[in-house]
Parts: sequence; C-alpha cells; structure tokens
Amino acid sequence: MADARLTAVKLLLKMDSGEGYSNIILDSALGETDLSPKDKAFAAALFYGVIERRLTLDYIIEKNSSVPFVKLDDGVVEILRAGLYQLLYMPSVPESAAVNESVKLCKRMKLFSAQGFVNGMLRGFIRGGKRIEYRGLNAAQRLSIEYSCPQWLADKLTGEYGADKTAAALKASLGRPPVYARVNTLKTSAEDLIDLLKKEGISAEKYAGLMGCIKLEKTGDIEKSRAYRSGLFHVQDISSQLCCLTLRPILNETVLDLCAAPGGKSFTMAEMMGNNGRIISMDLHEQRVGLIGKGAERLGLKIIEPRQNNALKFNEELPMADRVLCDVPCSGLGVIRRKPEIKYKNPEDFRELPEMQRAVLEVSSQYVKPGGTLVYSTCTLSRAENDEVADCFAAEHPEFSPIVQPVPLAAENSFKRTYFPDEKGGDGFFTASFRRIK
Repeated sequence: MADARLTAVKLLLKMDSGEGYSNIILDSALGETDLSPKDKAFAAALFYGVIERRLTLDYIIEKNSSVPFVKLDDGVVEILRAGLYQLLYMPSVPESAAVNESVKLCKRMKLFSAQGFVNGMLRGFIRGGKRIEYRGLNAAQRLSIEYSCPQWLADKLTGEYGADKTAAALKASLGRPPVYARVNTLKTSAEDLIDLLKKEGISAEKYAGLMGCIKLEKTGDIEKSRAYRSGLFHVQDISSQLCCLTLRPILNETVLDLCAAPGGKSFTMAEMMGNNGRIISMDLHEQRVGLIGKGAERLGLKIIEPRQNNALKFNEELPMADRVLCDVPCSGLGVIRRKPEIKYKNPEDFRELPEMQRAVLEVSSQYVKPGGTLVYSTCTLSRAENDEVADCFAAEHPEFSPIVQPVPLAAENSFKRTYFPDEKGGDGFFTASFRRIK
C-alpha cells in the first residue's frame, strides 16, 4: 500500500499548508487517483487518523526525537506521524510494514538523509513497547495528549462541563464516526429500506427510540446506491433529526429554515409534514442553495422552496411563519469527529461568533407568527454560543416564552438541551425552544 501511504502523506502536507477542508481535499484527490477501493479506504483512514491524533503523535515525536521538533522537515514529520499512527491505531498493519514503508516514503519524497532517522525512531518506539509517557503531566495536560485535544479546548470544556463529561466527549470525538440516515417515509418504511440496502451490501439497522432513523455500516460510496438515487433516504445525524423533532412542524404549516444548506433538516421536516405545507429553505450562497434543490428533487419533496437569503438582514419578502428554525453557523465543536481539523483552529477565530449568532436569532424571531415556534440550534458545545445566546434572547424578548418540547431521547427537562456526542451516539448539539405569546 505504498501508493496509499504516499497519497495520505501528500494530502497531510496539503492540509497543513491550510489549503482547504479535510473532506474536500480528500474527496478531490481520491477522485483523481487510480488507487483500488481498498487502497483508497486505507489512504482515507490514515489521512483522517493522523489529523485526528496529531497532538498525540507530535508529543511522541518530541519525546523520542534526537532532533528538536521545530527543526524537522515537514515531510519527515508527516511520515513519522503516519508511521506512528499505523503502529498505535491500525492493528491490521504489521509493525515491520509500518516501519519499512515509512522508510520507503523518505526515498519517494527525496528525503534521503532522513531514512535512518525515521527507521531508528519507529523501531525504538516499538522496542519501548509503544508506550506513551505521561509522567510529569497534570490532569488537564494528560487529557490534551491522551485525546489529542488542544489545551485551550480541554480547559474550556472542563470549566464548562466538568472533567468527567469532558473526557467522555473527547473520547467520543475520536475514531470513525457512525453514519445515520433518515428514512423517506413518503416512499418507504424502515423495514423495507433495510432489506433493500442489505441486498446492495450495505448493513443497516433501526436506531432504537427514534422512528424513521437507521444506522448504516459498510456504506462504501453510499450516493451510488440504488436506494439513495431513488430518494428513499438521506444521511442525517441523530442530533440533527432531534432538532427537527424539537421544532415539530405539522402538515399545512409554513416553515422557515434560515441557514439550511445542504438541506438535511428541511428534508426531514418536509417528510414530517407529509409533503403538505410550505418550507422556505435558505442559505447565503447560491451554490449551496442549489444543493438544497437537488436534494429535495431526489427525495420527491415538493413543498421545499430553496432560496438565497442573508439571515443577518430582515427580508420583507418572506412570509410570517408557524415555525422558524435558526440553525446558526458555529464553531462546530460538537462535530470534531467528522471534521477533526476544527480543534486545531485558533480560539480567537470563534470569539465573534456569539455576536453574529445573536444577530441571526434576532432577525429570525421577527418572522414568527403569534403562537408560532422558534428553535435556535448549533452543532457546538460552547456555552458562549449556546446557553448564553439563548438566555440573552429570552431576557430581551418577553414576547417569546421559553418552552419545553417533548423529544425522544432528551434527558434535560428544559427549553435548552445540550446533546453530548457520547450519550446517544449522535453529534454534539444544542437546541433552545421558544413560543411567541404576543
């Protein structure tokens, strides 16, 4: 699998240069290679795995390197990261293969002088029992290294939720994320869809406690499956489905989905409404609005109206609505397992988000009819973007009453609900529910 390893290392170098998002970089590269499906899967696993465990791997390199980390060539660092990842987290790879192929990569990347260094470090790590040395670290530092989490994030989550919940959430942020889907109940049943998927070699089972939700495994290129192309389901995480159930739209209502692309929540709500009523599904960018339209067409959802709109500005052309979903852009700290590069961002990048989120929520509230429902949601665990935004809105808007919506699997009896990625298997998520009373 030398080619697969070389592909992964080159993509890791591209990621570190800040050239784009991991999923976009990987999908583009794999689409242009002639690697076998097996090699593509290996390259993808290695690529995502190294990104996910980078802080742990770099800590090991620093502890075992005779050369200061900052003086190592970028290519050598990526080769070492990939080699160590295989040794620690890919049990199907023989130790000899992980070492020998790493040395070969030095040759292929013209890093000839590094061959002995890479060989020596990896073999030394094996001789040492592949142990990670935690001595001298305090609890927060160990948390950071053990779960490859930046110190600032470990400190933030610990301060907001405590050590136990933080450790559980960080543990759940590692490894291959589960894949869930929403059954298009307008076209099929969960039982029939599961049978059809199994015939296509895709393992599927019902998710207990949430009607219309199934868990998928061995998906391969799911979008090429006949069931997908026939519009029998769309891929959607549990927490996102629970968000739709929190809004609780019913048939013949008018619903606004302010920050909708690529449209998953709009699709689920249209199915909940029996394809009767009206959903205006919006996004700022025209290209992403197109994704909503394509998805709705594939699923046969005729009540969805894709529309370009700036959620920060009140639009007089939009109707007053029975239900308004305000799913704002956020730091994404609840979906790290799907986008591991998020945790390596500068925390300063997130500082201005709450102000923007409050502004979007303020505008969104103006579209809600008297007696109508407003749901604010994010896919982050940051209290500044979640509880504080919701509490601020409640304090400033007496015409909106916080309400507790009955939702399956929800433990908190509150108008605010935080879903942790370790609890139900879904992504980290937050919802806050309000009803307009005047």
